[in-house]
Amino acid sequence: MPTTLSNPVYTPPLEPYLSIVHRDDDILVLDKPSGLLSVPGRDPVLYDSLATRVQKQFPKALMINRLDKDTSGLVLMSLNRKAHATIAAQFENRTTRKSYIAVVWGHLAQESGLVDLPLAIDQDNKPRHRVDHENGRSAQSEWHVLDRLPLPATRVKLHPLTGRTHQLRVHMQAIGHPILGDAFYASGEALDAADRLLLHAEEVGFRHPDGRDVSFRVPCPF
Repeated sequence: MPTTLSNPVYTPPLEPYLSIVHRDDDILVLDKPSGLLSVPGRDPVLYDSLATRVQKQFPKALMINRLDKDTSGLVLMSLNRKAHATIAAQFENRTTRKSYIAVVWGHLAQESGLVDLPLAIDQDNKPRHRVDHENGRSAQSEWHVLDRLPLPATRVKLHPLTGRTHQLRVHMQAIGHPILGDAFYASGEALDAADRLLLHAEEVGFRHPDGRDVSFRVPCPF
């Protein structure tokens, strides 16, 4: 049963409390653990988040991109308004480079593919999303097989070409290969196969506010 605002169950990890991958005068690059919100929720119980932890040390820091609570990996925050505008525009214009690692249920028949399915909020099951050919927004995700596992499961690298909420999770479920441990979109053996969502934002590349082309990577923890 999903967590609701009226009955939140939230036990964010405390170790490490804050993992800074890179810091300069303009940006922070952070490694968010699975189970920690990117930003605080409306309920006071959901106050602890990556943003609130960072802002205790860097009060002017602003979130540039977010990850789902159960997704781990790279998150960017700005330390000034100019840096925020520069990098946020790249996310909006889809000029950033992003890759994720996931383990999905079953064996993908091909070595790579593109999922091109429009997505929309599932009004009857918020905050879930769903494929919606009538009202959905365009969404594309590339996948590449890294390894086929005996579970049966497949380790894949994912490249979201758009940035819709829950995009990778819904797309993989839609092609019959939900991400292991996904409490929203997996069920049965696929849900029980992992004690966390096996989705990790491994690498991100963009143009730094100083003009350099930069990329950052944090190894997948599963």
